[in-house]
Amino acid sequence: MLKFSESKSSESNFIQGITIAAIATAIVPEQGSVGIVRLSGAEALAIAQVIFKAPGQQKWESHRILYGYIINPKTNERIDEALLMIMLAPRSYTKEDVVEFHCHGGMIAVQRVLQLCIESGARLAQPGEFTLRAFLNGRLDLTQAESISDLVGAKSPQAAATALAGIQGKLAQPIREVRSVCLDILAEVEARIDFEDDLPALQLQSIQISLNNGIAQITEILNTADRGELLRTGLKVAIVGRPNVGKSSLLNAWSRCDRAIVTDLPGTTRDVVESQLVVGGIPIQVLDTAGIRETDDRVESIGVERSRKAALEADLVLFTIATDQGWTAEEDAIYDQIKTRSLIFVINKVDLDGAEMVIEKIHNLTQGRAAIVQTIVQTVAQTIGETAAEKTVGIEELEQAILRTVNQGTTQLGNLDFAINQRQSSALINAKTALEQVQVTIDNQLPLDFWTIDLRGAAQALGEILGEDVTESVLDRIFSRFCIGK
Repeated sequence: MLKFSESKSSESNFIQGITIAAIATAIVPEQGSVGIVRLSGAEALAIAQVIFKAPGQQKWESHRILYGYIINPKTNERIDEALLMIMLAPRSYTKEDVVEFHCHGGMIAVQRVLQLCIESGARLAQPGEFTLRAFLNGRLDLTQAESISDLVGAKSPQAAATALAGIQGKLAQPIREVRSVCLDILAEVEARIDFEDDLPALQLQSIQISLNNGIAQITEILNTADRGELLRTGLKVAIVGRPNVGKSSLLNAWSRCDRAIVTDLPGTTRDVVESQLVVGGIPIQVLDTAGIRETDDRVESIGVERSRKAALEADLVLFTIATDQGWTAEEDAIYDQIKTRSLIFVINKVDLDGAEMVIEKIHNLTQGRAAIVQTIVQTVAQTIGETAAEKTVGIEELEQAILRTVNQGTTQLGNLDFAINQRQSSALINAKTALEQVQVTIDNQLPLDFWTIDLRGAAQALGEILGEDVTESVLDRIFSRFCIGK
């Protein structure tokens, strides 16, 4: 295992002098007005001076933007008209010399500029290598680096805000405080082991208070794990029911667009249709499935099988029933297949006769299953040609029901404005367990040597979160999930 100082030194020496390059913006044909090629390393500025020509008396100074042309130094061919941004060490993202070519967008221009950089001595960056260098050079701790990845991949404004809190160090600060307490206690204990006759006795009450506070602080941070998972991965919601009960109409009303084809013909939806929404800050992947029924139509039967699979894999199922058709044997068959899932019943067309009978049937069926059936949502009849305003009746109630289901199905979501990931959660659990074991050791009046084992374990686990005590394999795993230009 490499301590932070050791890993920082060895890795920094390995990359010293090697300049990396990558495209730092999304490349989409015929879209995007600007594309950025980024270089970082000792030769970044020298490479820029070879392939970028700035007319006039423009100064090549740090934190300046130059105007000019990117040229092929071998042929003197102009590749693009561009801007060059210069950020010299240590005032850059990586704390190395960094230059960025702001080219025209699209695919061709930035690809040609990147190729010129590589031909001039740069190496193509690996995924996350710019941020890895920022970490190794001490600009970021590991929690901040992971939060950058979360911000890039954020699927909702709340997810972005949570990631930004991590970048600002709001997660690192309490972890660093608890780790400092562990190291302080460890130092006190080890001093008594080496110089027992020369030092006063340990203040057990003060140490126990510190341990209790540390455990409480770790517990509070752990309570953000569920929220972090929800914000990062989102919720998969499947709309399920027999044909022609309003599943596609529900999706269109909810997404406020004609995402799915709606007709009065059963079996219109032949495959799973997806829509991405945000509910209460949580990304929602909504799956409109084919109506579940027995059919001789080969294509429709494939869609039905996919619907069953989607229902079984979804985090939440919206079981849709139309009151004008009532609860039939087909609903019984569908319910038997999904009754173990987290369910919300969507009663469609409640303004028509039969609503009360359907609701009573659901109540009778689900007695004693309160943990599975969270609520009943009702929407009015929907027909083709209604306005968007008319279609959205009941959608707000549906979203509130989903949020209640999420809150009931998870542990506390935490009151902090940051959220931890799975790696951080695992390390925090190890740290909490180690501190609790220290308390047991104290209660059992065991020798001080036993204290040091778990105090070191707690400090090491917390150090892994910050990147102050981390292996190279962990770094590889973390940064391999980044995009190449970051």
